[in-house]
Amino acid sequence: MEQFYPWFRAFHIIGIVVWFAGLFYLVRLFVYHAETAEKSEPAKTILKDQYEIMEKRLYNIITTPGMVVTVLMAIGLISTQPEVLKSGWLHIKLTFVALLLFYHFYCGYLMKKLAKNECNWTGQQFRALNEAPTLLLVVIVLLATFKGNLPLDLTTWLVVGLVILMAASIQFYAKIRRQNEEKLAQTKQQLEISK
Repeated sequence: MEQFYPWFRAFHIIGIVVWFAGLFYLVRLFVYHAETAEKSEPAKTILKDQYEIMEKRLYNIITTPGMVVTVLMAIGLISTQPEVLKSGWLHIKLTFVALLLFYHFYCGYLMKKLAKNECNWTGQQFRALNEAPTLLLVVIVLLATFKGNLPLDLTTWLVVGLVILMAASIQFYAKIRRQNEEKLAQTKQQLEISK
């Protein structure tokens, strides 16, 4: 069974990349989907329909298969070295993976709510939701890399600070973009009024 370890590991990493790419893009589509409420017809209906198609395809054809491959390959990895199940770091990692699985299925739930026009989330709320997998990814990768020896030195705190800075800068950029869009809309209204 040990000879399969490199294969399980390779496809586990591939599954992780596909899964996270899907999760990041899916919630970005939710942002755009939620913002269609601010559009006028017929653009509103056209965009909403297009986002629903994109969300379903992404979730069902890319994101969920990526999750399945990740989980199956993780089971394969553990089956080659079952003694790893006694490791405390793995229990912590699996707790974060369980949170990630919950996030995945919660995104599926939100996708269905958006399709039925029953979701009241704003684009800004979806942007904040999109930060969750980033934090989970960082924690899971650090646990998998350092196992029981996670360093808590300056380097670790710099990485944590960098992640927080990235999340804050994304939120700051979104706020500036939204303000610019509002100014542009006001300018257009003033031009129409003055005609």
